[in-house]
Amino acid sequence: MNSDKAKKGYLRSPHRSLLKAAGYTDWEIERPWIGVANAYNAVIPGHVHLRTITEAVKAGIYAAGGLPIEFPVIGVCDGIAMNHEGMKFSLPSRELIMDSVEVMTRAHALDGLVLVPNCDKIIPGMAMAAAELNLPAIVISGGPMMAGQHNGRTLDLNSVFEGVGQRGAGKIDDAALQDIEDNACPGCGSCSGMFTANTMNCMMEVLGLGLPGNGTIPAVHAGRIRLAKDAGRAVMNLVEKNIRPRDILTIEAFKNAVAVDLALGGSTNTSLHLPAIAWAAGLELPLEIFNEVGAKVPHLCSMSPGGAHHIEDLWRAGGVQALMEQLLEVGLINGGTITVTGATTAENVAGAKVVDAEVIRPIDNPHHKEGGLAFMKGTLAPLGAIVKQAAVAPEMLVHRGPARVFDCEEDASAAIMANKINDGDVVVIRYEGPKGGPGMREMLAPTSAIMGQGKGGTVALITDGRFSGATRGAAIGHVSPEAAVGGPIGLVEEGDEISINIPEKCLDLLVSDEVLEERRKKFVPHVQEVDSPFLNRYRAFATSGVEGGVLKKQ
Repeated sequence: MNSDKAKKGYLRSPHRSLLKAAGYTDWEIERPWIGVANAYNAVIPGHVHLRTITEAVKAGIYAAGGLPIEFPVIGVCDGIAMNHEGMKFSLPSRELIMDSVEVMTRAHALDGLVLVPNCDKIIPGMAMAAAELNLPAIVISGGPMMAGQHNGRTLDLNSVFEGVGQRGAGKIDDAALQDIEDNACPGCGSCSGMFTANTMNCMMEVLGLGLPGNGTIPAVHAGRIRLAKDAGRAVMNLVEKNIRPRDILTIEAFKNAVAVDLALGGSTNTSLHLPAIAWAAGLELPLEIFNEVGAKVPHLCSMSPGGAHHIEDLWRAGGVQALMEQLLEVGLINGGTITVTGATTAENVAGAKVVDAEVIRPIDNPHHKEGGLAFMKGTLAPLGAIVKQAAVAPEMLVHRGPARVFDCEEDASAAIMANKINDGDVVVIRYEGPKGGPGMREMLAPTSAIMGQGKGGTVALITDGRFSGATRGAAIGHVSPEAAVGGPIGLVEEGDEISINIPEKCLDLLVSDEVLEERRKKFVPHVQEVDSPFLNRYRAFATSGVEGGVLKKQ
């Protein structure tokens, strides 16, 4: 066992003495040491209950003969960090989480890991750590929040952000916004739509790092506690059989994840996190795969923010396993990939059935013939950009309009809230990329304000930053190269015509090469100044959005 280096022989008597000071007995110390990374904190609603989940995990480990060793991990609530400097810290926190899990695991010679996240960057950060360390590991999330209900209307966090836009446009008053605010988020769990957290929790299930049910069993359901106990037992089976993350995280598993992501209409942030997890596993996942797979895999689940259904509906309809069984039946995913159950994907989904064909539509009756995300290129994004095409109004799939240029999110938000954006405009928000921001902020506030003002069918938004999984509308993010490193988005001037053609996967700046060359001669990229040593370190090592925003290893 890996832990033998810290506990075996007379030379390790001091080490054992310290463990006994923590209350461990000789017979416990002899067991496999299983690290339990608990991302509990009192800020994130998706994490406030993780102590309960972690205790269940530890019970499962202990019952199966392991020694659970709990340690903490930080987490940022993207909703609370949204639309101010706090969001600069969100994506960089992913790398910090990965590093902290590595530090605790290697410093203490652990034999395996159970990773207990629930929200946006914490899930991929922990999965990246599992891939990098390559010790037997399993992910068990805290589960999704239930949707809110008020006056016969189903609500979620996005309802509140869009309510702000409605209030700013004078469509509702303060009392109506207060009603939405009070009822949209009824309790613990990751916000109830197919936003980034729930998309990534579903991805853990598809990749094979999480048990069946990881993505959809509600946070408040007792089944989540049972699943956590099963996860604790399952990691001991992984240790016994020496099944490691890189046995599970094959390129076929990642293609399965992309296929299910596209069928679900998941968050654009998967195009950051799946490549980052692949990178940590020593693989490459080019974003062209989203178009290649999306040409074959239809969009089958119309989930919030683009549709009316929430994660609890997906759970009741049969969950991720039922969707996978449907895709497997027609050869759209690979059933031979191994998972943390010790069985294959095909064995896991055997017997899973769709019980609501409106929530999980059949292959021959999709919401859209192509998958939910599209990877775009063109003169504005030579290296690429990403859009959730399933959440774009049909009339905005092809659009041409004048650029309204802003060098930070705050300036764009102020213009939108002051009703200075006109029908047909293309809002360009730059210097928000991994280096420019730094930190590649999500921008749910400006997109939601546009939707709340009723301009989702007339106005597009383009950025070298990124958008929340709760974003809907013609919002194109991750434009690369970013402005801060001299990308064409930095050359755009107010009034320039921009062409968006999502079906053709094209994003173009309609300015001649000669004019752009003259602008480039005078162009001096700038970045947003920050007084954070951490963010400045991130800026120095961060790669582009289309490379996953990971940190260069050297």
